[in-house]
Amino acid sequence: MAEKEKEKEQAAEEEVEEGKKKKKKKKRPLLKWIIIGVMVLIIAGAGLTGWMYFSKKDATKEGAATEEPPPPAIGAVWRMDSFIVNLRDERGRERYLKVVVQLELSDEKVVPELELLKPKLRDNVLDLLAEKTYKDIISHGGRQRLRGEIAMRLNSYLRNGRIVEVYFTEFVIQ
Repeated sequence: MAEKEKEKEQAAEEEVEEGKKKKKKKKRPLLKWIIIGVMVLIIAGAGLTGWMYFSKKDATKEGAATEEPPPPAIGAVWRMDSFIVNLRDERGRERYLKVVVQLELSDEKVVPELELLKPKLRDNVLDLLAEKTYKDIISHGGRQRLRGEIAMRLNSYLRNGRIVEVYFTEFVIQ
């Protein structure tokens, strides 16, 4: 009987060990599925984040590509003939200025008036240029002042509109 009890105890111990092994085996597949689920969530989150980032970036590119900047607002332009004048020089050197002037107008209706006043306007610009010295117009600031003076003088003759901007399309000093 002692042997039967020992066998029963051994059988009971074996059953306990097998139960433990089964629990371990059951825990391992459960742990495996938890790890797989976490990895799937991480990959899905990374994919979603990447998609959102790049879709926003592409949307800004498409928006920039479809929205063209408006063309610069420029009015009618009237070209004056070229001017060649002697510049005054303090050192007594002979200097010449050749300049081609184009005028931006507030309205195209000013063109007939400019055509009518053309001799008077050219004379006025020639007088203004002849008064200038080399030092007056060699710098960028000097040319800007000259543009302003030309616009102011010529606007004083106009009635139907005004000169918005003066452009020098050629400006040569020799």
